[in-house]
Order: sequence, then C-alpha cells, then structure tokens
Amino acid sequence: MQAAVMYGPNDIRVEEREKPKCPPKGLILKVMAVGLCGSDIRNMTTDSLQGKYPHIFGHEIVGTVDETDAPDGAYQLGDRLYIYPEDHCLKCKACRSGHSENCMNSGNYINRQGGFADFVPVTNLQLQRDSVFKLPEGVSFEAASLSEPLSSVYACQENINITLGDTVVIIGAGPIGCFHAQLAKLRGANKVIVVEINDKRLELIKQFGADYTINSMSEDAVKKVRKLTNGCGADKVISANPAPSAQAQSIFMARKGGIIVLFGGVPKGSMVEIDTNYIHYNNLWIYGHFGANSIQVQKAFELAISPQFPANKFITHILPLKDINKGIELTRTGEAIKVVLLPNR
Repeated sequence: MQAAVMYGPNDIRVEEREKPKCPPKGLILKVMAVGLCGSDIRNMTTDSLQGKYPHIFGHEIVGTVDETDAPDGAYQLGDRLYIYPEDHCLKCKACRSGHSENCMNSGNYINRQGGFADFVPVTNLQLQRDSVFKLPEGVSFEAASLSEPLSSVYACQENINITLGDTVVIIGAGPIGCFHAQLAKLRGANKVIVVEINDKRLELIKQFGADYTINSMSEDAVKKVRKLTNGCGADKVISANPAPSAQAQSIFMARKGGIIVLFGGVPKGSMVEIDTNYIHYNNLWIYGHFGANSIQVQKAFELAISPQFPANKFITHILPLKDINKGIELTRTGEAIKVVLLPNR
C-alpha cells in the first residue's frame, strides 16, 4: 500500500509499505478520505514521538471495509465507516460521570498506525466500544471526515451553552476557528467577533458567519472588542490558537461574569501570565477544553453529515495522499481552511 511515513520532524515520505494484517475479530478499512489536522501537522513537524520513527499519523479517517473478521457479521465488506480516533471504555469513573473525553482507559490512537495510508487496521476493542459509525448512502467521504474536528468544537460550545443572543469572540481563524464561527451561528449567537493576525484567514472566515474581524497586529483587539460590545465585553471568549499571549489577553475581552475557554493548546512548557485579580473581581469563569464525550462525538458526526452543516465550504483543498507535504504547507500559510487527502484515489 501507499503511505505517508514520518521519519522525523518535517521528514514525511510517501512510499510503498506492506498492507497491515486484519486484527483478530477486527477489520481492515480502505481509507477513502482523511483530514489533515493541525495536531497532525504539529506532530509531523516536531519530534513528537521522541525518535520513535518511522510512524504513520492521520486520525480523521473515513473509508470502506476491505477485510473483516468482526464477529456476528456486524460489519460487511464495503460498509462505509467513520472511525473516531479515541475509543472510550464507558466503565471508568470519568466515563460514567459523563466525561468520557477524560476516559482513564481510552485507546491511544497516537501509538496506532494512522490513516495517512491506503489501509488502516481497526481493532476488535474499537468495534466493541464507541468509536465506529456507519455512513448513510449519499454522504460523501470528504464531508464525513469533518466529523472528528467538529466533535471537539461541538462539545466546547455545548459545554459553555452558546445560545440565542450571545456575543462570542473567537481568537484564531484557522480551521478550528472557522468551525467555531459557523457553529456559534447555528446555535443562535447574535454577534461573532474573530481575532486573528492573518488577513487572508480573516477574509476567509467571513463566509462562516463572522460579523466582525480584527487583525490584532494592526489594532488593539481588546479595545475593539469592547467598542463592538458597548464597553461590556463578550458573553463567551474562545482562545482557539497556540499563542500564550492570546490566552493572557482573552480575559479582558469577556464581560463581567463571562466565560473564557482555553481551547487551543500552547507549546509544551509554555507558561502564561494571567491577571488573576482581574478574574477575581470580574467573576470570570475560565475553562480548559479538550476532546468530546461519547454522545457529543455522535452528535457531531450527525451534524457533520447533515444538510445543516456546509461541509463543502470548509474543504478548500482535496489532494491525493502523495501531495501531503503540499497540504501541510497550504494549511500552515493560511491559504487552506481544510485539506482532505484521498488515499486510493
């Protein structure tokens, strides 16, 4: 099979590899579409596995069953499937309390072979748990590949209850920022303000419901947010980018009693100075967000493949797997919103 193999930071080679063997009571998925995620790019451009290479990444996976040893005929050859990368045990304390995103026994998808390849194995444990979803006929593989990145955005906005009439600030206009803008509008937000340093991205995000855009390199973002909210600040502020300075600044964009979400991870080891006195006297709530619980994963999948969600607007580039390095560059420069790679085609 063809696969995009990481040999080290920024060293991604598309080459022939042996097709994986079907896991006992599992299946082999023929990968028809796989999204290129920001975390994939971060992992493939840094020493993310600390020298444990070669490795195949890719976790936004959709395809068809090519081989199956699944019991009871649960999966047939040709079945169209979306594979959520983490499988939750649904038995530990975190899962049972409704927070399976914090599952203590979840499958470690980083250590598995990923989907930047023609074929990927799916284990029996994955099939037994909550990570495999069948695609209805008529739904494109490309649209379904957005289910995974949408899941965390969906969970975040549900958790903080973005709702009718809200003013929402999103810091970062990358692919995740675009998802946040669109979903906030679908949930009834009255005003969506996007802060970013890349003019190209600010222009692109307007099609996803951004009412106002601010380039924080050319104007004071906090002052502008205050001006756009009659001096009050936003109901909810989501920092969806990897900059520590953005997290520090985000608290000053929220109204008294408002909510701030630290959505985007910053470089490991980074420390952020936050004015805790300001948080204290303004009754601010600060949340960290990562992942999605089991039912939110399902709801996000159902939304991604529904007519309500304009999947095709997000997918700006569809490339063959051999052009993965081009896809990485398009995403890093901000020219692409979402790149979807097509193995086997």
